[in-house]
Formats: sequence, C-alpha cells, structure tokens
Amino acid sequence: MSILKDLKQQYLMGGVTEKLIYWNIGLFAIPMIFSGILFLFGINFNYIHYVSLSSNPMDLLWKPWSILFYAFFHAGIFHILFNLIILHFVGRLFMTFFTQKQLLSLYMTGAIFAGLIYLLSYLIFPALINQNAQMVGASGAIMAVLFAVAAYAPYMEVRLLLIGNVKIWHIAFFYLVVDLISLPFSNVGGHIAHLGGALFGYLYSTQLKNGSDITKPFTSFVDGLVNIFRGSKSTPFKKVHKNESYSKPKPAPKDKTQQQIDEILDKISKSGYDSLTKEEKEFLFKAGKR
Repeated sequence: MSILKDLKQQYLMGGVTEKLIYWNIGLFAIPMIFSGILFLFGINFNYIHYVSLSSNPMDLLWKPWSILFYAFFHAGIFHILFNLIILHFVGRLFMTFFTQKQLLSLYMTGAIFAGLIYLLSYLIFPALINQNAQMVGASGAIMAVLFAVAAYAPYMEVRLLLIGNVKIWHIAFFYLVVDLISLPFSNVGGHIAHLGGALFGYLYSTQLKNGSDITKPFTSFVDGLVNIFRGSKSTPFKKVHKNESYSKPKPAPKDKTQQQIDEILDKISKSGYDSLTKEEKEFLFKAGKR
C-alpha cells in the first residue's frame, strides 16, 4: 500500500509532463494486464482496435474518441518506453519557456492535428489509398512539443550522453530527417503523423511569437467543460480580476518578473542557453515551475 501511496503522491505533486507519463503508462499496463487474464480463459480481446486511429475516416463514426485517445496507447513495451523518455526530456525543456496549461493544450491539439494529417495522407497519396492501417502512440504529440521548443529557442543548448552539447534545433532536425528517410519503409502513416506533429509545433511557436495562440479554441473548450462540471457560470477565468469600476482602465504595466523572463529568452535566442549566468538559469527554472 505504501508503494501506491508514494505513486499517488508523486502523481499529485508532479507537473503536466509527469501526469502525461502516468496516463500513458496506466493506459498501456492496465489493458495489457486484463488482456493477459482474458487470454487464460480463451478470450482474445483486441482493445487496440477500439482506441487506435484508423486510416479509414468512416471509422470515426463509431469511435470518434480515437482522434485523440490513440496518442495515449502504445503497441509494445519498447514503443512506450522510447516515447516516454523523449516526452520527459522535451517536457522539461518546454517548461523552461511555457506553462503547464500550455503543455497540456499543445500535447492534445498536436495529437489531434497529427491524427488529421494521418487520415488525410491515406486519402491523397496514391501509395496509401485503399490501404487499411491502424495507429497508436504519442509520437505525433511529442514531436509537436519538441518542435515548439526548437522553433521558440532554436539555439538553446542541451547536453546529451556520449555526444556533448548540441543545440535543440539539431535534435529536431535529426528526428525530421529520420522520419523522412523512413517513409518508404514500414509504418508510413505513423511517420507522416510525426511530421504533422512537427509542423503543428512549429506553427504553434511562430504564431505565439506573433501574439496568436492556435491552441486557444481547444483550451477554451476544456475550460468550458471544467466550469460546467464545477457548476460555475460561463464567466471566463480571465475576467475574475477585471475591475469593472473603471470605464477606461489604463493598461497594466508589464510584470517585472515577466519582463526579466523576456530579456532572458531574448538572450537565449541570440547567444544560446549556455550564455546565461548561473543566477539567470536558476531564475528561469523557478519561473517555469510557477
């Protein structure tokens, strides 16, 4: 019981990255265990069939949840192990610049966009038309997170085991090339979904720099559901602190902490992460955990 308590405490205290990892592990292990038990009784239950994203868009009519849920299920132990290692790595990098809520929204919307690109590819590419395929895995969503970081701070340096310091855009470019090279071989649709996730992550950061959040519709939808279940009114959370007593409120001065974060991010974009002082790194790390 103490192990379960420890796991529960770690889950509750963890951020979005840790929670996503727990969700992926749980949705991999629990169905696998039940499938193994059913197998002993001569029952073959292929749960993947009900959560995987089919290359046939008509299958969405009877399993519409698959456009998102496929990104939380995996086909094998090595599949999920590799994906979760990368998710832990890129999730920590993402939290250097963004918030927990932004990470969750990007993961979800990146998965949906990658799934739509997957479906579209089986409708337009001659080599894939009339083929029947199923897809599971978090790779498309993870690629969205990776490329969002790479597009936002391409010169940020990270240290890799046995390799040393590399820039984040080098890592993103490596995965991009691997997926492009792998297209003529197995799992064509999966690699196309990876590319779709990468495109979404790139668009997310470039649009965010221009003041537009392309995940906002999804975030607003989730906020609306949360408000419904909480029994709250339709007033958006952002307006809680709005002071209606002033007819023409003056624009609030830029928060000092946010101003310092912006200055540090500009420095990273120009000179790389290693150009920061120890104090700046510590400040950025603490700010990312808020």
